[in-house]
Amino acid sequence: MKIFTAQQIREADAYTIRQTPISSLDLMEKAAIACTAWICRHYSEYTPVYVFCGLGNNGGDGLAITRLLRNRGYDAHAYVLHHSSKASADHTANRNALQQQYPAAIHDIAENGLLPQPDAHALIIDAILGTGLSRPVEGWTAAVIGQINDLKAAHELVAIDIPSGLQADASSLHTTVIRADHTLSFEFYKLAFLLPENATFVGDICILPIDLSPDYIAQTPSRFHITDAFQIKNIYRPRKPFSHKGTFGHALLIAGSEGKMGAAVLSAKACLRTGVGLLSCHVPACGYDIIQISAPGAMCFIDEQKDHSSSFHTHLPNAEAAAKYKTIGIGPGLGTAAGTCWAFEKLLEHYHQPMVIDADALNLLGSSPAMLDKVPAGSILTPHPKEFERLFGKTANDVERLEVLSENAVKRKLNILLKGRYTAMAFPDGSIWFNTTGNPGMATGGSGDVLTGILTSLLAQGYTPRDAMLMGVWLHGLSGDHAAAERSEEAMIAEDIVEFLGKSFLELRRQLSC
Repeated sequence: MKIFTAQQIREADAYTIRQTPISSLDLMEKAAIACTAWICRHYSEYTPVYVFCGLGNNGGDGLAITRLLRNRGYDAHAYVLHHSSKASADHTANRNALQQQYPAAIHDIAENGLLPQPDAHALIIDAILGTGLSRPVEGWTAAVIGQINDLKAAHELVAIDIPSGLQADASSLHTTVIRADHTLSFEFYKLAFLLPENATFVGDICILPIDLSPDYIAQTPSRFHITDAFQIKNIYRPRKPFSHKGTFGHALLIAGSEGKMGAAVLSAKACLRTGVGLLSCHVPACGYDIIQISAPGAMCFIDEQKDHSSSFHTHLPNAEAAAKYKTIGIGPGLGTAAGTCWAFEKLLEHYHQPMVIDADALNLLGSSPAMLDKVPAGSILTPHPKEFERLFGKTANDVERLEVLSENAVKRKLNILLKGRYTAMAFPDGSIWFNTTGNPGMATGGSGDVLTGILTSLLAQGYTPRDAMLMGVWLHGLSGDHAAAERSEEAMIAEDIVEFLGKSFLELRRQLSC
């Protein structure tokens, strides 16, 4: 699914109006019908509804929703905020339609006028400002938004299209924005919905179809995308009947140190569960028995050091030895000892195929910028926000951080994912993809180590780095969703994500047969 800018969304509306027998007012009615249906599914007809409307098309949506809710028996009232001197044409048309049917349902609030005090258990709907906003709100409008936010303690708040005050394509950090419990948007995610800094504004997101032109959507390029099941289904390569273990690659996993062997175990188990043909693990001497008992499907090499690894580069003395491994995953629980750093640099000098680099290996790169320049093109880097900061520096906000993420992916020809609720994946072609599987239960120790194992396995099996990252992050999140459904978000541990990988693959195979 593409993520369009606010300007592109306006162009999609205009294109649909030009190319189909539908007016802008008809399109607004479709949006209002979709929102009304959602509201009626979630709130009883005995719920009082207060709809705060601006003077633009977002306010027109709110007026239409008020009329449609009234038609369904709801006690809905529209409160029109006169924050501007002129109303849009579609706003005026919907005001007239509501006035004609339900004149007592419209209430005008002049600048600096008082807001109503909603009844107990009322629903508040925000339809004040839409995607046309290009700067932070100020003055009376900002004060109104603040007053509406103050009502949240006793009332649920639903935003139409976008929470008022939120800029679709720019950072809204430290500005006044509606804090919605739910955001009902149309056809596309907005970039703003996917940024951590906006989590308290958008709440739960529901994307409602309104039949915008599929031709416009197909032919209009977008830098930002959402990964979906349809795309993963096209990436997935089911096993052929005469396959053997050599078909699915040999991976080398370099992980673990004293006190952190659990990370190596989780990564190794995930790698095996994702289908790698052969897995070799390089661990410090203290981890030999742990790996052999916990992951008997993996072969194991031990380091000359007892508590950390400093000789893993010796697996690759020449090009022939390096070619033995389709890929290398490095970092989970590795530690940052001086000997480990030295060995990692040697490894980068001898291995030139795409790798998966995570955790302490990323911290080692962050401490030595010259090493980062040696990372093989096409490699996958998997930082969380703090690791990202150590690698590429601090940023002022999430929009700026996305730009830094993309710039480094393009400049260094790397595939870089930034972990989060909607993990952002940047590719060397400049595109950024967001993943929507996963849940808060995955915020548990070892979850990232599992992801490293999944990615390493897919790379070893011959998936391109791009496909491995898209599919790997999606599988990781989906397995977490299965684990949460079975065991709850609170009780989930990283081992559960590994355990439910099988269920995720079965779901993928079922989708292929549909």
